[in-house]
Amino acid sequence: MKVVPRGPEALLPRDLKLISNLEPSLDGQSPVSQEALADAPLLDAYSEAVVRAAETVSPSVVKIEIKSTRSRNGREGGGSGSGFIISPDGLVMTNSHVVHGAEKIEVILNDGRRPDAHLLGEDPENDLAVLRIYAPNLSAARLAESKQVKVGQLAIAIGNPYGFDCTVTAGVVSALGRSFRSRSGRLMDNIIQTDAALNPGNSGGPLVNSRGEVIGVNTAVILPAQGLCFAIAIDTAKYVAGWLIKDGKIRRSYIGVGGQNVKVHRRVVRYYQLPVESGLLVLSTEPGSPAERAGLREGDVIVGFNSSPVPDVDALHRLLNETTIEVPGTLVVIRHTEKLELGITPVESRPRPQ
Repeated sequence: MKVVPRGPEALLPRDLKLISNLEPSLDGQSPVSQEALADAPLLDAYSEAVVRAAETVSPSVVKIEIKSTRSRNGREGGGSGSGFIISPDGLVMTNSHVVHGAEKIEVILNDGRRPDAHLLGEDPENDLAVLRIYAPNLSAARLAESKQVKVGQLAIAIGNPYGFDCTVTAGVVSALGRSFRSRSGRLMDNIIQTDAALNPGNSGGPLVNSRGEVIGVNTAVILPAQGLCFAIAIDTAKYVAGWLIKDGKIRRSYIGVGGQNVKVHRRVVRYYQLPVESGLLVLSTEPGSPAERAGLREGDVIVGFNSSPVPDVDALHRLLNETTIEVPGTLVVIRHTEKLELGITPVESRPRPQ
């Protein structure tokens, strides 16, 4: 009978090769592969980047608690969100939906202080708001530039989800230039998509890069999807904040038309060599509005404004900004099969009811 050796000599060359690729762990219980050991410095670098960024921006992150108007059942409503300090003299950026309609706003700093706070201004169309707080020794976050943001780069979100203070989540920038509809119905452009986990309470907090610089304002998450989170690009936030600090609002123009997107007949597009194949079908005009004064009628299809194409309502919204207030312009419309140019002077849009 052949005796099978039971010592190391029983191992086949293939087994010896597999074992040679393993190193004992520190506790001597489970082996660690050479590949894992080689990845350790990379994992350490990732952890260090997240830790460094969190330590840099955390002193600037605040918790926002609000009390809203009493509901019909007599109970007092409220909620919480996040924000971040953008200047040492007490300016705080957050989302409009966090503070909209609030009777009382309370800001809680990273060190536990609760300074007096009030709303300077908000822009529901871009879901942004600026608060003023009164406290010494404030730490302002550093703001990056949108052109520096790249798909795939590290993205770190800091906020107060479900009331858990200063929670840090990390992921990557999944996409740039997304569009997302705000709660007011207006389309927001240049939105950052990220898979850094966001939850209720993260709204208004900063999305930062590995250097702790703010690249966006966390604003929304799509449920029940996982990893579909969105932040308003920092350049948009800077622009809106500037106007809110100066005027307390964003100035936009208004023509007073209600409508829906429609396709334009191909023959009409070819005959007039239109730059668009769709437009805005006019369903109504408000009495006394610039649209009514310009002679716009129900059934007209708006396809252009001031030499710019208007394929849909969102395109018209983008063109009706502060530069066109009280400035005479031209609407290009299709009425039945006729192309018309109507003179129109937009006026400043009225604030939405609170």
